Amino acid sequence: MIDAIKTFLIDVLGAHFGVMICAMIPIIELRGAIPLGMGLGLQWWQSYLYAVIGNMIPVPFILLFITKIISWMTKSRVKFFNKIGNWLTSKAEKNREKIEKYSFWGVCLFVAVPLPVTGAWTGSLVAATIGMKWWKALLSCLLGVMIAGVIVTLISYGALAAFTWLL
Repeated sequence: MIDAIKTFLIDVLGAHFGVMICAMIPIIELRGAIPLGMGLGLQWWQSYLYAVIGNMIPVPFILLFITKIISWMTKSRVKFFNKIGNWLTSKAEKNREKIEKYSFWGVCLFVAVPLPVTGAWTGSLVAATIGMKWWKALLSCLLGVMIAGVIVTLISYGALAAFTWLL
């Protein structure tokens, strides 16, 4: 299975696009894409660059459409959509107060923390639900993604260098 994934990422897509696609996936995002790039033999700056680009691709669309989609889902007669819509609303509301208090910097710091469920997808969701202006939210997410990328790159590539030095 691992060989099939690696073959697909390297031979079919190419390592660069594999990292970008991995960074677009919710929850995995940049936190998984940069170590993947390292594993595929990319230089640190290539992993960082392609992961940031990939992580930011969904953000404008989330900011533009997520509130309409959630509204439609919560009003839908299909229980599955209701559950997802309510879950997304609760995710956004859970972090709303903290982020709303600090607005731009709140979203930025929330996205910058390289932990699961604190990335660009959730930050965009929260920014859209608190009614943050589109450009301000986009810039805040971009800055947060770039900071998270630096942290993950330093941990991924720096840890490898430290272990290499010890050997």
